[in-house]
Amino acid sequence: MSEIKTKVTDESVTDFINSLAGETKRTDSFILLEMFSRITGEKPRMWGPSIIGFGVYHFKSERSSQEGDWPLAAFSPRKQSLTLYIMDGLDNYKDLLKLLGKYKTTKACLYINKLSDVNLEVLEKLVKKSFTESKKKYS
Repeated sequence: MSEIKTKVTDESVTDFINSLAGETKRTDSFILLEMFSRITGEKPRMWGPSIIGFGVYHFKSERSSQEGDWPLAAFSPRKQSLTLYIMDGLDNYKDLLKLLGKYKTTKACLYINKLSDVNLEVLEKLVKKSFTESKKKYS
């Protein structure tokens, strides 16, 4: 059975964000940190070297033999964009995405260059709905 490589660590979330290059990336990351913490009520934890996760669930992949733990909500301030992980997939949020602003997506990732490109109230609704649905689905 294949085990997931990205795991929770004891690294400091604050130290990680403070180490990011670019003031906008750091500021946006602290805004997301506050937003995700408030919405989830969970303590932020580092998952691997660059993902900030909230809560946890255990999964078993239907497509492979991979299984492991993963956060219920997460984001990562990547070099190119802020990546928000929408665990239950973005198909459920087309109505909110129409109102969000400038972004890109894959099946379960929302890519935002900077928070000033999006409507933060809409983003907060999306994160809250996703966390609530993921918690129901995976608990």
